[in-house]
Amino acid sequence: MLGALIAKQKIRSAFSYFNDRNMEKFLSLWDDSAVFIYPGNVSVSGTNKGKRAVSAWFNNLMDAGPSVHFSIKSICVDNIFDLIGTNIITVEWDNSVTNRKGINILVSGVSVVRIKKGRIIKVCDYIFDPEKLPIAWCEEG
Repeated sequence: MLGALIAKQKIRSAFSYFNDRNMEKFLSLWDDSAVFIYPGNVSVSGTNKGKRAVSAWFNNLMDAGPSVHFSIKSICVDNIFDLIGTNIITVEWDNSVTNRKGINILVSGVSVVRIKKGRIIKVCDYIFDPEKLPIAWCEEG
């Protein structure tokens, strides 16, 4: 169970760093070869391979509006006994966004996070309400 506590704290720290817009600390948790997958049919949807691409994607998210704030609803850890930092963690969250046009929107989803030796190697996001993505990214028709 100590492994689960460590994994949950690492995830909470990652979300906190992002919310504080501390990209240096946020990205320090990612492996150089990490992969980030974002769903939907917006310009930022798709697979981002490598820390540089992941960094660019998250910087783009921060630039998408004056306010982006994630609230964690729950965290589940696959292997609660893991102590070497190789695990799968799911995070249910709400993201409160104010886009560039000043529109406030709440997007909810789940991130499936794979860590290896304590570093994030893959994140795949699943959005509960994908119809909100064009509004959040100011790409509505």
